[in-house]
Amino acid sequence: MDRNEVFVTTKVISKFHGYESTLKGIEESLARFQFDYIDLFLIHDPFSGTERRLATYKALQEAKQAGKIRSVGVSNYGIKHLEEIKHAGCDMPAVNQIELHPFCQQRPIVAYCKENGIVVQAYSPLIRGKVDHPDFLNLANKYSKDPAQILIRWSIQKGFVPLPKSANPERINSNLNVFDFELNSEDMAKLESLDRGKDGAVTWNPVDAP
Repeated sequence: MDRNEVFVTTKVISKFHGYESTLKGIEESLARFQFDYIDLFLIHDPFSGTERRLATYKALQEAKQAGKIRSVGVSNYGIKHLEEIKHAGCDMPAVNQIELHPFCQQRPIVAYCKENGIVVQAYSPLIRGKVDHPDFLNLANKYSKDPAQILIRWSIQKGFVPLPKSANPERINSNLNVFDFELNSEDMAKLESLDRGKDGAVTWNPVDAP
């Protein structure tokens, strides 16, 4: 397989945030993968505080300029954290990876990302397997799909990049089989009505970290 057929994403966690430690982590990642560059390097979370977050981001930006990273992104960033990057005079991230599904739609963050040209990646789009909600089951029956495919399709139609997790080849293929149908506007609205705000999150969702 050629290198250009593989898209590699990795992250720097808050424990290793900081300018020098991030540069070191980039070199270690390149050595571990035995690649000349990483496609997407994310800041995993915003827990390290303003100073270390920005130092980490600037290190990633420098690595991008040096050709070691193709794109710089963030994960679990709220509007405050994204504004922090903008006010520091840095380029905005290419990606913000946040928890997104019908129960947790994070609308203000999504709107901010779209206004600023940031791609929204949706993690936990299958709600950690909680796909037995009656609305999901009814729509699956209506469209002759399974509930996971309904959730992935919803995410795509919302303009997100869903990240369903599976190590099962059959399930992976099923998750890809979502481009031969489209949810109508009424069904999209039905799923959007399920939003529970922060209470709908099924993971840590640290978008409000100080």
